Order: sequence, then structure tokens, then C-alpha cells
Amino acid sequence: MDSGVCSVDNGNNNNIQSLARANYLPYGIDYPDGPTGRFSNGKTTVDVIAELLGFDDYIPPYASARGEDILKGVNYASAAAGIREETGQQLGARITFGGQVNNYRNTVQQVVQILGDENSAANYLSKCIYSIGLGSNDYLNNYFMPQYYSTSRQFNPEQYADVLIQQYTQQLKSLYDYGARKFVLIGVGQIGCSPNALAQNSPDGRTCAENINNANKLFNNRLKGLVDEFNGNTPDAKFIYINAYDIFQDLIDNPSAFGFRVTNAGCCGVGRNNGQITCLPLQNPCQNRDEYLFWDAFHPGEAANIVVGRRSYRAESSSDAYPFDIQRLAQL
Repeated sequence: MDSGVCSVDNGNNNNIQSLARANYLPYGIDYPDGPTGRFSNGKTTVDVIAELLGFDDYIPPYASARGEDILKGVNYASAAAGIREETGQQLGARITFGGQVNNYRNTVQQVVQILGDENSAANYLSKCIYSIGLGSNDYLNNYFMPQYYSTSRQFNPEQYADVLIQQYTQQLKSLYDYGARKFVLIGVGQIGCSPNALAQNSPDGRTCAENINNANKLFNNRLKGLVDEFNGNTPDAKFIYINAYDIFQDLIDNPSAFGFRVTNAGCCGVGRNNGQITCLPLQNPCQNRDEYLFWDAFHPGEAANIVVGRRSYRAESSSDAYPFDIQRLAQL
């Protein structure tokens, strides 16, 4: 089961009135099925993790998952959606995390029908892995967009992180109440280092926006604390935290070790850092896509997603996952 930020939407926004869509070329240019709605040239981190977990096929979006197919996993993610209801509304329709939780409840009803009774469904769901990576849009498409949202006037960064985590906690409890037992909570990456943030905030086009990154760190620290809290209070469930921020930091600090040459510009985009406007329909992307950390103004490319997915599954540094990685969570 999967839910997440727009970097893992794999088609739920394709048929809704939204500006946050990616069902056109050059998105998917390196993906076997072409443009699917994934915000990448190829695979997302969730595709990589699903592969490593041994799934035969990529996980279908909720919008198209039908019948017994749902037993192979469902992706609920919606581009631009956040923990807060209003997040991303300037881009049009999206399925907020509250809406995604409701969609999951619908799936649970279907699982009960397919398997015949609630006990079988509960047993089945307790083995599923719930990968959840919310929060990015609550900063990108809310807090740091004062022209559309008042949150930065209502809350300082500490208060905002608290408010987000409080609401997130309730939503995660709701998933728990509907049978989820294995949770992967993915931290927020450096939004202040995206080509878009650099284009808007960085005089030299290289120095990340510290105010944004510091706010992201406040959220992540609380999220890691939440993992401890849930593991203490719900002994029949297991929660882990994926430190996407530091994995990404590694890619930015040591690009050549991972084969990257360009870390501050999108492979496809317009303007300064290819980040002022994100990748447009039928735009010509860069040729050497695996040498670019970022695919568009906001999203890492497949090459970066492969590294983040692999290290989420099997930690390569002790700080990658807490208290342990996805591989171990799957074995429990």
C-alpha cells in the first residue's frame, strides 16, 4: 500500500482538474510504459522499493486499481496534496491526505469482500507495507507561498511543524484503525535545494535556501520522534522513519560518487536553473538524464530515485533508516 507526495503520484491526478499532472511527454521518457502520471523521467522511489520487495509489477494507482488487483497493492498518492486540506489548492484539484485515507478505507471494504471476512482481511492487511511520505507540499505549496496561503503569518516554523505533525498523527491513527500495521514514514527532502527554490532564492544559483531547509529539518525531527511515540504506544504495529533528507544531502555533497554532474538545475524546465517553470508538454529534456540530480523544477530524476529507494530498502549508512530499514520491516 502506498501513499505519498507528488514525487510518487503514478496517475491519480491524470483525470482530475489539476495543474499538477505528468501524463505527457517528456515525463516517462525512460519509463517502459511512457508517460503514466509519474513525476519523473522514469521510476519513482516507490517503484524501486516495490521492485526490491519482489513485486512482479509496479503498483497501480487507486484511480485504476480494480477487483482482485487491489491485493497486489495500491498507490493513493496525489500530486500537490498535503497533510493540510488546503495545501496545493492553487494548482486545482488533488486528493488530500484525508481523501487518500478515505480511499484506503474503501479499499479495506473491498478486501473484506474479496477475502470473505474481517479476520482474514485484518490478517492480510497486517502484512502490507504502508509507505507514506507527506509534508513536502505543506511547505512548497503552502507555507512558503505567502501570496496564496496565510500559514506563514499564523505560525512560526516550529509551530507549523507541530501543527502538521499533530494532524499527521490523527491521519496515521486512522490508517492503524483500518488495519495498517507496518508503516514507513518518509521524511521530507531538501526543498530549499530544488531548482525552483534556487531560481527564486539563490543569488548564485547554487546555495540552497536555508530558511526552507531548516523548516524541513524541524518537521523531520518531529517525524522521527513520532516513530518512537507510535512504536511505544501501539505494540502490535511497527513504524520506521526514512531519512530522505540526509540521503539526498549525500547526493548533493558527493555527486560524482553517484554519477551526477549537475545538482542545481532540472533536466527539463524553463528559465534560471531550469527551475522557474517546470517541464512543459513535449519540451526537449537534457540528453544525459542520469547525470542530473533533478528531472524537473521540483522532482529528482530516476537515477536519484534509485539511490533513495535502495537505501530506504537496505540502509547503507546508520542514519538512512530508523530504527531499521524496509527490508527488515518486511521480514517481521
